[in-house]
Amino acid sequence: MAKAQPTRDRLIASARYLFWERGFAGTSMADLLAHAAVNSGSFYHFFESKEALLRAVLEGYLHALRPMVVDPAFATTDDPMERIFAILAGYRDRIVMTESRYGCPLGRLALEIDPENRPAHQLIAGNFQGWIDVIGECLVQMGNRLPENTDVAALATYVLAVMEGGVMISRSYGSVDPFDRTVSQLREHFRLLTRY
Repeated sequence: MAKAQPTRDRLIASARYLFWERGFAGTSMADLLAHAAVNSGSFYHFFESKEALLRAVLEGYLHALRPMVVDPAFATTDDPMERIFAILAGYRDRIVMTESRYGCPLGRLALEIDPENRPAHQLIAGNFQGWIDVIGECLVQMGNRLPENTDVAALATYVLAVMEGGVMISRSYGSVDPFDRTVSQLREHFRLLTRY
């Protein structure tokens, strides 16, 4: 018989799912408690507020980036440029698996969370920076395949913007096609950068 998931972990897992599916504002405390199968006393034993639970979810994303997103993609190829596109292929798979309902949970929260909620936005920015850093590592490993004056941080940020935009547009269109076109254009950008 499987061991029951600890209450705190169930709350975080439920919040992660519901914030992705319904958004932070669209998820009520009653929704969270019902989904996690806990009572309010148990909730407040672990978290002082829904915002505190949000921060725990965002911290979880920070820790999950490498094992859940990066490592599986990197395991498919040793080529640093192809590793970038392997990461993007993972997002494509999520779009297809969810019939184009997938939206990047961080992108959704970045747009939804009140700008005055600096603790949450700092964690969101930290997640984005972690993603940018991974892409930056790949770009550095490409070495002299890129032009000498390449701004690695700017190019890595551009790759993130392409991914986030492609995911958002595909969700709106209800089709993976916009994501595919976006990634195809990014590949052409890399082809031009690396042709000399």
